[in-house]
Amino acid sequence: MKILCIGDIVARPGRDIVFSYLDSHRYDYDLIIANGENAAHGRGITMPVYEELKRAGIDAVTMGNHTWGCGDGAKVLEYNDDIIRPLNFDKGCPGEGSMVIKARNGVNVGIINLIGRVYMQPADSPFTMVEAEIEKLKKKTDIIIVDFHAEATSEKIAMGFFLDSKVSAVFGTHTHVQTADERILPGGTGYMTDLGMTGVIDSVLGMDKDIIVKKFLDNMPSKFEVAQGKSRLCGCVFEIDEKTAKTVSVERICYTE
Repeated sequence: MKILCIGDIVARPGRDIVFSYLDSHRYDYDLIIANGENAAHGRGITMPVYEELKRAGIDAVTMGNHTWGCGDGAKVLEYNDDIIRPLNFDKGCPGEGSMVIKARNGVNVGIINLIGRVYMQPADSPFTMVEAEIEKLKKKTDIIIVDFHAEATSEKIAMGFFLDSKVSAVFGTHTHVQTADERILPGGTGYMTDLGMTGVIDSVLGMDKDIIVKKFLDNMPSKFEVAQGKSRLCGCVFEIDEKTAKTVSVERICYTE
């Protein structure tokens, strides 16, 4: 089976190119997962934006450190079972940290969302929490995908090796810069350090480049605005053997309008 994983969708430009790409490619994949933590105005998610992503063809949505960036993000997580937030958030947070979803080929796929701790806000250890969650999901499926939303490359790579042979694939999100290290780890787990960003190309992580450059020059407070212009969809396709639950191929995706 083929699973498309789409990197951080940033605001309206990111959502538009998702529609553009999936209009002709959505049925090329058995399952489509996307990180939506920046999908609404570049920070958080709202119910209308979530519903828009679903109409575009996205089957499952993962989140990250901007999960609560919009007022109704908690409501989106509370009332929908195909969107998850990081597992290692505080237990009292709305929503779940994992899901099991049926792909178009009828196969159940488990998805786990984690958040890193290096250069990030405080959270429980993703390493100690993920193993118990894997065992829980293994009762329903052997195919498990992990979105590790983290800043540090070293933390992401360490998680990949930690989960090698335990899950089918691990990919990183959050930095908005696509890495060129897609591979299959020794134990058969597909891996990529960061899927990259789905948003405006001539921007700083999806935001207006002039505003960001000015802030670096004068260090004065400024309101970031979503960039406008030509967009790019970044992600990765993991082809997984349904019998062994191991990745057999990894393809980096970079689609420009």
